[in-house]
Amino acid sequence: MQRPVPTRRKSETNVQSIIREDKSSVQVLLRALSLLEILAEDDKGYRLIDLAERTGLPASTVHRILTTLEQKRFVCFQRERALWYIGAQCFSVGAVFGGRRQLTELATPSMRRLRDVSGETVQLGCVDEQDMLLLLQVQSREVMHAASRPGDRSPLACTAMGKAVLAAMPDSEISAFVQHGGLQRLTPQSIARSTALHSELEEVRRVGYAIDNEETWLGVRCVAAAILDELSMPVAALAVVGSTLRVTMQRMEELGRNAILAAREISVAFGGRPDCAVLPHRGSAHAVPRPRT
Repeated sequence: MQRPVPTRRKSETNVQSIIREDKSSVQVLLRALSLLEILAEDDKGYRLIDLAERTGLPASTVHRILTTLEQKRFVCFQRERALWYIGAQCFSVGAVFGGRRQLTELATPSMRRLRDVSGETVQLGCVDEQDMLLLLQVQSREVMHAASRPGDRSPLACTAMGKAVLAAMPDSEISAFVQHGGLQRLTPQSIARSTALHSELEEVRRVGYAIDNEETWLGVRCVAAAILDELSMPVAALAVVGSTLRVTMQRMEELGRNAILAAREISVAFGGRPDCAVLPHRGSAHAVPRPRT
């Protein structure tokens, strides 16, 4: 006797189709976001074949996603050169984040004064996942100067701005950061051991500013201080960036003091507390001593 073949109820079929559709939609979304991230890396544009190679996707799939993004103005296509670019809608959406509480606008006057005092490029950044995201840059007037683009990212532990923010975290959060691959070696100077990171962050808490001694780029040094909100939580950081020929180790204390003053000005304008350079180490009974100004 032939056994009857079990049939799925209509509701079960609908659930399975929804799951398949949902997974497909998420996959397309992730691919579209990856394409936007690649296009944002270079304002000179990308050919379709280059995008297909970077993503590992068929050119037809990449083209289908790009044309959909083009309809919503997230990307644009220059037909004369057959190049794809990031679109105006990305700026419109990103501007909402960049202008959150008008941090960049509030920071600009202090950044310009710090640029004039130090003679070097001044940068403003915030934390995004395990990276420091560059929000704004005021370039030095020197012919040779450090230059990056807003939107550029660097690993937290390699940058002075990142270390200034990390110094505000408790050891448990720093340990979790390290365990999730937070220590990346970009140069021979980069911090590669958690013990070295903890030791350096203790020094940042003591003096109120952090240093990047050729840890992100060889030949470039930075000094940074954290910007605090009304709860003394770090919302961003400010850095002086320049060539090792001009930003010498002998200038670190002077530049650090100026960075702290500028960071405090921005903190006050942002509605934060100016009473300390960085957040005291949580769990410690002692506040971070302020550098003499």
